[in-house]
Amino acid sequence: MANWLDGKVVENRRLNDELTSLIIEAPLGSFEPGQFVRIGLEQDGEIVARPYSLVNTADEDYLEVYFNIVEEGPLSPRLFALHSGDDVLVADNPSGFLTVSGVPQCKHLWMIATGTGIGPFLSILKSEAVWQRFEKVVLCYSVSRGEELAYQDSIQQIASQHATEFCFVPIVTRESFADAMSSRVPALLQDGSLEQRAGIEINADDSHVMMCGSKDMIADVSETLTSRGMKKHRRRDPGHFTTEKYH
Repeated sequence: MANWLDGKVVENRRLNDELTSLIIEAPLGSFEPGQFVRIGLEQDGEIVARPYSLVNTADEDYLEVYFNIVEEGPLSPRLFALHSGDDVLVADNPSGFLTVSGVPQCKHLWMIATGTGIGPFLSILKSEAVWQRFEKVVLCYSVSRGEELAYQDSIQQIASQHATEFCFVPIVTRESFADAMSSRVPALLQDGSLEQRAGIEINADDSHVMMCGSKDMIADVSETLTSRGMKKHRRRDPGHFTTEKYH
């Protein structure tokens, strides 16, 4: 069972009325890029907590989680309303499957995110291990509207540092947006346009796919990958695509 660390909100960076990143000072210690922690608040003598992927790396000064508000949820509206100096609790046992160390040997790593699922991939992309392991890293980031494409400065910095190894594919499904593809990820996979944009194919010989985001996207993409002879990766049964299990 996890112990709870006392954390302090450093900043609440609102992207819009539904999305924010919470910057937290807490003595978490080391963790692997791509992992998540449980963030909590006390309520009526109990701790209400939910898992959130870390956007930061272990050598950064503060923890960062990126999330959307769930109006009827027991925690996210309260987290969304926090201000600098407010108290927050952080579990001391980071965990998760979306880590580079867990990926079998391959040439190409694909990261497919919808919405706030971008978080763990940013942590991975800011670390050194991913660039030492793979010849090509592709980040596919799908949102409904262009304003929801968060962390563009960070992504552009990664692109400039790793120009030949990194490919960023923005996807905006509900409006026209410069340089972005416009269909849902499963459709882009089925018609081949996503791989054409990236310049490499997804196959069982060379590729591993990480997914984080909506259940529908993960289910549909998993089905497409399975039809190509790929299988879900498990620690005791290596495969070709990895999804996160937060509970």
